[in-house]
Amino acid sequence: MSDDRSNGSPTTADLIERLRQKAEAAQIQLSKVYAQLEQSGLHPPSGVLDHLQNIQSRTRGLDRQAKETDMELGRLRALADTTALINSTRDTDSVLEQVMDTVIQLTGAERGYIVLKNRETGEFDQFRVARGIDQRALTGKDDADESPSDGQRALIVSQTIVNEVASTGTAVLTDNASQDARYRSQQSVVGFALRSILAVPLKARDEVIGVVYCDNRIMAGLFRPGDLETLEAFSDQAAVAIENARLFEEANQQLDYVTAMRDLMDNVFDSIANGVITVDADGHIMTCNASARHLLNLPDDAQPIGASLNDVLPQVNVSLYEAIRRVREDGKQRLLEMSPKSDDNVGRFWNVIVSSLIEADGRTQGVTIVIDDLTETRQREEQLTELQRYLPGPLVKNFSSIDDANVKGQERTVTVIATDVRGFTSFSEHLPPEKLMEIINQYLSLASDGINLYEGIIDKYMGDAVTGLFNTQLNPQEDHALRAVRAATSIIYDLFALHEVMPEDRRLYYGIGIHTGTAFLGNVGSADRQEFTALGEAVSVAKLLEANAGPGEIIISPATYTAISDYFECEPRPIQKTSPRYPMDTVYQVIGRKKGTHTAQLFIDPELAALLADDDDDS
Repeated sequence: MSDDRSNGSPTTADLIERLRQKAEAAQIQLSKVYAQLEQSGLHPPSGVLDHLQNIQSRTRGLDRQAKETDMELGRLRALADTTALINSTRDTDSVLEQVMDTVIQLTGAERGYIVLKNRETGEFDQFRVARGIDQRALTGKDDADESPSDGQRALIVSQTIVNEVASTGTAVLTDNASQDARYRSQQSVVGFALRSILAVPLKARDEVIGVVYCDNRIMAGLFRPGDLETLEAFSDQAAVAIENARLFEEANQQLDYVTAMRDLMDNVFDSIANGVITVDADGHIMTCNASARHLLNLPDDAQPIGASLNDVLPQVNVSLYEAIRRVREDGKQRLLEMSPKSDDNVGRFWNVIVSSLIEADGRTQGVTIVIDDLTETRQREEQLTELQRYLPGPLVKNFSSIDDANVKGQERTVTVIATDVRGFTSFSEHLPPEKLMEIINQYLSLASDGINLYEGIIDKYMGDAVTGLFNTQLNPQEDHALRAVRAATSIIYDLFALHEVMPEDRRLYYGIGIHTGTAFLGNVGSADRQEFTALGEAVSVAKLLEANAGPGEIIISPATYTAISDYFECEPRPIQKTSPRYPMDTVYQVIGRKKGTHTAQLFIDPELAALLADDDDDS
């Protein structure tokens, strides 16, 4: 039947209703005519009235049929509209919600749900959407308790029917489940008085991907074969929409995963400290990480991908291109050391590794260039080499660069040790220069070794004199006075040991002076050459005390004596050589270490400290 509502014309049902009304009016009017004729003694034929009643009965049947057809047409129209809507949605949950609402609308069901097939297990256990049913009841689990409750032990829906539809792919319709021989023994049907049940498979590409289930606990005969046909037609479209939405979501998830992995790899690639460049067989750059762009002085927004390697590395040594050529020929890795110049003409130091770029199938795609920038390392090594001029090796290891060692001017309390080889001037007059330098270096080594042993700094060598510093900014020490005196005694002990293996005519002695006081410390000199040194009262007084020391003597100031008197035996003595700038009446000569004390804790090396502690205890 045609539908004329869209253009304002009366529907077929409207026309039939008008015909029925006219037939009823004709029957009433004809009945009145028959009554009047009978009163007049006339007897009209009875067949006319019977024929009119038959027409009226047929119009009532047509009216019912027209209304049913109109209702079916409305459902088909709603079905078409909903099908177009769900096929325009790519969110699985939204599609499922729309499908469920349409099923309830088309069937007039009291309750319903959709269960999908688990792609991993193949079981139909993914209850995604429901109407009129608690989803916890569908799974038989309670959120707060993993064990089924008493009310949930009997399924609210007939799982048997769902499993049947899922396994056979055939829809099930029963207008009175409690009387249906197939299902009346089922616990959910009997226990919950399920009457009308309709279950339809969701098929996509001939595979059942889910089941739509709906029921009614009150009305028997609610669902009719026409409902089943309509729902089956709808389910075919719904299954395609659901499958498309799921595939779309899976594709998005895969895309998100690939994007996340790509971003991760990009972050890892850019976080590599070394510069990494990959080049194809034609010499064009395929990848270039952030470190490589920095080493090549490329702008942050530069995109060297696709550019020729020759254009990006114009100032690189030709040995790199030769290494690339040879790697392409034989596939063997090459290691190069290069010193390219930057744009500001500053020298760089690179270790470069060139190796083959191999694809998964074993084919060579190009080469990989890994650049390890050693510029800072080389500069640090040079700085630490410079620092070794001031410090002993163990102390240098404490600094990562010369910048860590603050060599700017500072005023601080230090202990200065001044040593001088007695009688060396007259001794040197009778030796050739080569032999003289050999001997003096032996004596100077004694002094420098003793000072270094207790983490002192050699200030300078002045002919046969050596000056050492303790507690500078390069070697801060709380016990600097004790270290200086211990270094002095070590020098004297080593001097006597040297005499045992040296001819008597070459035996010389040290005079040592030590003072604890204030000094100015820092680098001095010109822009081309600088030295770390100390200036001020502490240095001058130490040299004055050294001038008062006889051969093999250690003379210390009162300030130093106060700091070390608990560890060393000292004798006071009047000062012989004085200075009006530094008046002192009494100085102290170090005699030896006090019994029961040791100073092994002053050493950097714990093994050496333990060894000398044993020696102290034995002495």
